[in-house]
Amino acid sequence: MKNQSQRAQYLAQGAMIGAIYMVLTLLAALANLAYGPVQFRFSEALTILPAFTPAAVPGLAVGCLLANIWSGYGAADMVFGTLATLLAAVCTRMVRNIRFKNIPVLAPLPPVLFNAVIIGLEIAILSTEGFSWAGFWAAALSVGAGELVICYGLGLPLAAALQKVGKKRKIF
Repeated sequence: MKNQSQRAQYLAQGAMIGAIYMVLTLLAALANLAYGPVQFRFSEALTILPAFTPAAVPGLAVGCLLANIWSGYGAADMVFGTLATLLAAVCTRMVRNIRFKNIPVLAPLPPVLFNAVIIGLEIAILSTEGFSWAGFWAAALSVGAGELVICYGLGLPLAAALQKVGKKRKIF
């Protein structure tokens, strides 16, 4: 069992990660990039954090839940968007030790896959035209491409920076 100081640190880290995730998502929303079939949420770069701290798993899920309050998809996005983020964070934590030059190279992959499938399905189901496999694949590929760009384009460099800085002082 963790002592009280470790629990407080865990909660503080998770809350900080969740708050940053929410703010970055809302900033992306101002540019109309956070919700819908084309998503470039800057906050998704943070989805590599479970490779560095377990506190990121609930932090990202809560941050996503709070950010999705403003989604045009309503309660469905709050449930399924949060589910996608939670599952991705758990899987990112599981692949944290697969590294190349000490960088967790697979850490960005679970968010890409889970968001493509779950959010793609959500968008296809909630489409005004009704569900179709073509609509699902179009949404999944669009969401997945945006995730891929952010998670690998911003998330992997963030992981490299955290790894480099982490050698000098412990961040998490």
